Amino acid sequence: MPRVSEEHLAARRRQIVDAARRCFLREGFHRTTMQDVIAEAGLSVGAVYRYFPSKASLISAIAEETIGGAEEVLDELARQDPPLPLDKALEYALAYMENQAGDDGVLRIAIQVWGEAQRDPVLGEFAASRYTKLRGHFEVLVRRAQEAGELPADADPAAVAAALFGLLPGWFLQRIITGGPDVATYLSGVRVLFGQQR
Repeated sequence: MPRVSEEHLAARRRQIVDAARRCFLREGFHRTTMQDVIAEAGLSVGAVYRYFPSKASLISAIAEETIGGAEEVLDELARQDPPLPLDKALEYALAYMENQAGDDGVLRIAIQVWGEAQRDPVLGEFAASRYTKLRGHFEVLVRRAQEAGELPADADPAAVAAALFGLLPGWFLQRIITGGPDVATYLSGVRVLFGQQR
């Protein structure tokens, strides 16, 4: 019997995750059943359960992907040389998020992950550790801004990083719930708070 290639396994897993994501975006985590995902994927019950033994495992896989994209962007920002000014770094992060704010974007799934994390201790622990790591990228940005003289040297990097990080979900919650503001409008307000009148 021929062995199944790694590429085939990865493609099948991707097919299932994409189907689950469509279902979750359409119906939410709680209204979506494994039967819905199986039908959406167009696969047999056994094929889906081979990769994901439960809906919780699918939610975890999607949560991993959802947070993973943001991690890549923030990691790239933290490695910029020379470092971007904080408002430009925020603009860069928000541009990524704006790209993910559409009807099929990961931000709508992120909000569902937050809700599910309140109920599921395993997902809650996962989300807490990953979001703590994301906030850590902002701490790197803050320390670099202090070295560049953009922020006071005696500012608490962890406190400033927490406030900066909070600006990201603050924007996308408003955007998804109310349809606005756009990134340019939001950044103009942030720059006023930063004391930058540009």
